[in-house]
Amino acid sequence: MALDFDRLVAQMRRLALEAGDVILEIYESPDFEVRSKSDESPVTAADEAADALISAGLRAAFPEVALVTEEQAASHDQQVSTFLIVDPLDGTKEFIKRRGDFTVNIAYVEDSVPVRGVVYAPARERLFYTLADGRSVEEIGPFDKDAPGETRPLSVSIPDNRALMVVASKSHRDQATDDYIGRYAVKDMTSAGSSLKFCLVATGEADLYPRLGRTMEWDTAAGDAVLRGAGGRMIRFEDHAPFAYGKPGFENPFFIACAPGVLLAEP
Repeated sequence: MALDFDRLVAQMRRLALEAGDVILEIYESPDFEVRSKSDESPVTAADEAADALISAGLRAAFPEVALVTEEQAASHDQQVSTFLIVDPLDGTKEFIKRRGDFTVNIAYVEDSVPVRGVVYAPARERLFYTLADGRSVEEIGPFDKDAPGETRPLSVSIPDNRALMVVASKSHRDQATDDYIGRYAVKDMTSAGSSLKFCLVATGEADLYPRLGRTMEWDTAAGDAVLRGAGGRMIRFEDHAPFAYGKPGFENPFFIACAPGVLLAEP
């Protein structure tokens, strides 16, 4: 059964904003506990509270659609190609360091392609999402949970390959990434946390985002949907093949997110 995309987008947007409120309440508190998960990655009460809120909302609204979420390990055992996928707090390290570059990510993947998504950065007051027709927008705040406000359409840049704008991870930069970026003529380099990197390419604020490190599908699906809705590309690093979702364990290969006009260096 085909989903009603108007209803889907409205639900994802509202849940992202509600989760953002829960996250900010903890973020702005004097102190919060940080624990380690089985893979040694950090988790906070904000991750868990946002996950509970979003998961309950999605399951109530779309009980027929499979749900994959970072904070529920049992959901990682599914083998699906059409599903909802959630990272309730992407950029936990940025959250812990109170740097603001963390996001709420919710996406809908259809036949292994992320076709709708929302990325909300509550501390930055930036909200990006796909409309029901698949086009991407940034909404201008303040944000009303029940009624979208003014939006501006997103479109990737027409890059100057002699002077590229590059964005890379704030917490996961390594020599391999720097070496790869060094193969381009770079005008300026910026760093950002979480899925905001995809959004910077989607808005045209950056041309290229390479990631030569481990990520999971919940880290990328929502930002990828926003990027695609703005005319951008998401490809595998090793062979420049199309990037697909629903992989075993939901683990990603290295990737490149970019405007189509970027002349890509060979891996």
